[in-house]
Amino acid sequence: MTRTTATSTALAEPPVLNFDLVRTVPFRPSPDTVLLDPLRPLQTPSEEFGTLRTSLAHLKAGPGIRTILVTSSSPEEGKSFTAANLALAEAQLADNPTLLCDFDLRWPSLHRIFQIDRGPGLSDYLLGQAKLAEVIQRIGDSSLFVMTAGAPVLSPLELLHLGQTRRLLIDLSNLFRCVILDSPPLLSASDASLLATLVDGTLLVARLDVTRVDAMGHAIQSLGQNNVLGIIANGGREGQNGRRNSSCMPK
Repeated sequence: MTRTTATSTALAEPPVLNFDLVRTVPFRPSPDTVLLDPLRPLQTPSEEFGTLRTSLAHLKAGPGIRTILVTSSSPEEGKSFTAANLALAEAQLADNPTLLCDFDLRWPSLHRIFQIDRGPGLSDYLLGQAKLAEVIQRIGDSSLFVMTAGAPVLSPLELLHLGQTRRLLIDLSNLFRCVILDSPPLLSASDASLLATLVDGTLLVARLDVTRVDAMGHAIQSLGQNNVLGIIANGGREGQNGRRNSSCMPK
């Protein structure tokens, strides 16, 4: 199957984004979410996601991998938690501006995780109701930028099928060193399968003691020949330091 990824299509003209117009919001994550915090490394999953970042660095050393989809087979497996923390880990690297995008237009959560405005966001941009700089928010003085889902839409899949979605991912991959997409679960909607054909690689999240083997098998089948970078085991037992272990198993 031939697919066009965000970094393999020639640009008609270079993308333009005035970063001076991008809103800066404070880093104040929801108290219900455990996010990587460099000021509290022993109380947050810094080591786990640092290890995941290193594993991905080896994979990204090959032909340009800049756009990464994070999804799961079913809901409540930790895909948004994983996407947010991976983005925070990537943004800690020098000269590595990272964009975290909420492509889960059905059940968006990144605006709640970071306690920022839901809109304007992705849907508003794709519908031509907002400019790119208006739908991106910078987290504090870090190198992490977030694009929330935006206003609710009646048919998310139709919106993602628009040519603007492919063009947007091409532009973002030229503006940021790393672009991470959070999407709906694979078995809950067709959105993730479509998005997987537009990105450079996909990470599957599985929750230990929750994810069914048959569900994960169906999820992998639904991706077909698209580039699965690895499976992330999320929600392990707490170790002596109180952390829940996670791991990445590259394909």
